[in-house]
Amino acid sequence: MGISNAIVVGGGIGGLAAAAALARRGIVVTLIEKTPALKDVGAGLQISPNGLAVLKALGVQTQLKLKGAVEAQGVVLRDYKAGDQVAHLDLKRLRGDQQYYFMHRADLIDVLAGAAKRQNVTFELGAQVASVRPGSPPQVQLVDGSTRRAELIVAVDGIHSVARPVLNGPDAAEFSGQVAWRAVIPNTVKHPAEAHVHMGPGRHLVSYPLRGGDSINLVAVEEREVWAAESWNQPDDPAHLRTAFAAFGGAAGEMIGAVREVTLWGLHLHPVASRWQEAGLALLGDAAHPTLPFLAQGANLALEDAWVLGALVGGGAEDALALYQSRREARVRRVIAAAQRNAWRYHLHPGPLRTAAHFGLRMASRIAPGRMISAFDWLYGHDVTTADAHQP
Repeated sequence: MGISNAIVVGGGIGGLAAAAALARRGIVVTLIEKTPALKDVGAGLQISPNGLAVLKALGVQTQLKLKGAVEAQGVVLRDYKAGDQVAHLDLKRLRGDQQYYFMHRADLIDVLAGAAKRQNVTFELGAQVASVRPGSPPQVQLVDGSTRRAELIVAVDGIHSVARPVLNGPDAAEFSGQVAWRAVIPNTVKHPAEAHVHMGPGRHLVSYPLRGGDSINLVAVEEREVWAAESWNQPDDPAHLRTAFAAFGGAAGEMIGAVREVTLWGLHLHPVASRWQEAGLALLGDAAHPTLPFLAQGANLALEDAWVLGALVGGGAEDALALYQSRREARVRRVIAAAQRNAWRYHLHPGPLRTAAHFGLRMASRIAPGRMISAFDWLYGHDVTTADAHQP
């Protein structure tokens, strides 16, 4: 007999997608979220074709466009001094009907919340989880002392997950030596529908348009020895960002100069959890496998997780939770490793290695643009919604 009811802990992208994916297969779902209203204080995100496949399967692609999602046309690598182009990845060369979007996190939260509500998911907001316990049945205890039980508990509670240490012990995270500033500014530079990566010594700036092109999302990453807290919404002085990126010119300098409010995020390295599930408790998204933001895959991996878990559990697969981890773990580890490799490529210092690397990128972009985009087939072409990807 399959699972008939579930609790999802966490009302972010992964939690809402998991709730919708489970509920659409007939499971009665309650979503518990500590904040009193569903919202996201983050900024932009990139929805690559592998994540978009899940959103299409959940039936929300039309709402993405209505919410101002920008269809991406390319990724452009630029030098930091004046913004000279180094290489161009043409996203119009994506295979078949694949698409790539830029979107504000808060807007995607709204879209996924609507999908969950249409599937009759029950929302328990303003309910903070104190502990989670696997078992038969597993249970959630809230800080007010009350307890919730269900046949399945899915913990989608992020990098500071309450559930992860229950299955894996204390997290052995360590500071990566990198920090990221995040900001949203008005689009006064006529930023095209592209992600621009301005690459400088020991730092880089990523920018792309949001909300129909009215605003721009900025993520500025710097290598440094001074530790910073691992929080997406820690306010910082924009002057610190401008000092760190003072050598960036052209449009990059203009965009950084336009920042009025910014948050600072210390980037930490977390191991992929060795145990994602046990006795009715499953981890999903960052709770199981946090990743650095250098491949724009955190939200996309959570969407993939949500669909696979929903398909296996909802399909009544024997040992569905063990299958879920086995289907996802190798994929996740490959993506995380690729994200970690990207940082050094963006941060090369002046010298022979940087010169050679940029020359190679320029030549590949001009001579073999199709080959450049096909190098991402393993990532973007992975569609967890196809029948052979999730059948028991």
